[in-house]
Amino acid sequence: MTEYPENLDPSLARVDAALRDLRTEAPASLVGLTLVAVGLEDLYAQLDTVIGPVWVAWNGRGVSAVTAAADADAFEAGFRTDNKRPIRRADEGIPERLATAIQRRLAGDRRVRVQVNLRGQTPFEKAVLRKALEIPRGEVRPYSWVAAEIGRPAAVRAVGTALGHNPVPLVIPCHRVVRSDGHIGQYSLGGPANKRTLIAAEGLAPDGLEEMARAGVRYIASDTTHVVCLPSCHQARRVTDRHRVPFGRLSDAVAAGFRPCRKCRPAAAVAA
Repeated sequence: MTEYPENLDPSLARVDAALRDLRTEAPASLVGLTLVAVGLEDLYAQLDTVIGPVWVAWNGRGVSAVTAAADADAFEAGFRTDNKRPIRRADEGIPERLATAIQRRLAGDRRVRVQVNLRGQTPFEKAVLRKALEIPRGEVRPYSWVAAEIGRPAAVRAVGTALGHNPVPLVIPCHRVVRSDGHIGQYSLGGPANKRTLIAAEGLAPDGLEEMARAGVRYIASDTTHVVCLPSCHQARRVTDRHRVPFGRLSDAVAAGFRPCRKCRPAAAVAA
């Protein structure tokens, strides 16, 4: 029996006794939930997308992985190798709020916030991935544009490498970054076929983009607005054939009296 000092308020003694009566064993799941909450363990589940089912992992710091794998065992093994921490399947699937946010992001809603866990990425890699987040749905940008926009215009190849190591494709839309020569290029989440499918699902024609690239068209101007854009820019795609003026070099467009678009910022994509 607990003994209290003689001068202790009797009401405090009653509170202490009541608190002792409330003691109970912690639930068995508490440790796991705590580890997930602080990012020391991850949960995962499958998510259906336009390119088929993908595996999504998350923890208290955000979405930590989006990838394709033959089955759950293969996904778990790859995750543990890449991230060096435990992971387990979520019994109830992806939380509804998170699944809805991801689907809204895929649908082009850039206002919805999907927290991502980029732990382990270098500052350069994080800068590349954050810049990719700025590319609107239904538009693409070349690697050279990303490099210039983050202040590293000579790091075009390094930009490609960083995007190839994007741990959360779809959530961070690296499929919207294409080769600097205008061709679609590779994609870490299932290869170029999936990249083309995603781009097409957003309203662009990959074959049309590459056809323009082969013809040497890198910029599209309007003789009514006198603005010159990257070909996939929504402003450029509104220009009718009658008023469309193609250019291979931005300098030629500027010399002809066209001003660079403030939205797609074509100057960042100037080919060497």
